[in-house]
Amino acid sequence: MTSDLDRLDLRILERLQMDASESSSEIAEHVGLSQSPCWRRMQRLREDGYIKGQVAILDREKFGDSIYIFAQLKMTRMNTEMYARFSKALSAIPEITEAYTLFGEMDVMIKVLAPSISWYQEFTLNVLLELPGVEDVRSTATLLELKNTHQLPLPQGNPSADK
Repeated sequence: MTSDLDRLDLRILERLQMDASESSSEIAEHVGLSQSPCWRRMQRLREDGYIKGQVAILDREKFGDSIYIFAQLKMTRMNTEMYARFSKALSAIPEITEAYTLFGEMDVMIKVLAPSISWYQEFTLNVLLELPGVEDVRSTATLLELKNTHQLPLPQGNPSADK
């Protein structure tokens, strides 16, 4: 799908990933376009689904101490109805910030933002193990965050494909 994008589109997307609060004029200046063509490209990128939305990324340290815990969940055999109930329950828990299905011994991996290990212990017993179909939970607490980004690595673009 990125074959539809030229170097300028990729530069606009790169800039938006760094700071989506910049105006189309500011972005245009950085990528070497005038404001109107830059704005039109940004609109097309939104309409084509390359830009899903724009959010503010909050500094979690401003909200007090917290740690990320990665938990792998072992599920019982699940049918479509149980999987739907599990997914709905998972979506309703704000402390679970990411969730993925896995290949291998465990079935689901989640990322939990926890204020403390003791809080997480209670959370595991009273929330995670009560989710539909959860049979076992294996957790790993993080010590230090080395990298955290929401920026996707973008291809360099084909200079001969510029529009």
